Amino acid sequence: MLHLSPRAMIVVGVLMMIVGGVIVNLLMVMHIIEASFLLLFAGYAVSVSGLYLGIIGVTQQYVKTNKKDK
Repeated sequence: MLHLSPRAMIVVGVLMMIVGGVIVNLLMVMHIIEASFLLLFAGYAVSVSGLYLGIIGVTQQYVKTNKKDK
């Protein structure tokens, strides 16, 4: 299994949200790529997965910083 640092998780999550939620949809609206149900679902899945990964990274970073204080 791939182990990422919390900051890397946040960066990868943000990039996944940008690609899945903005770039793919923009290319479909501009008719550069043809819109299909599978592509729409894949864009949504990548965006939600990026949000989930980013939230996990933020919580791990929060726990890591607060653990050092105690």
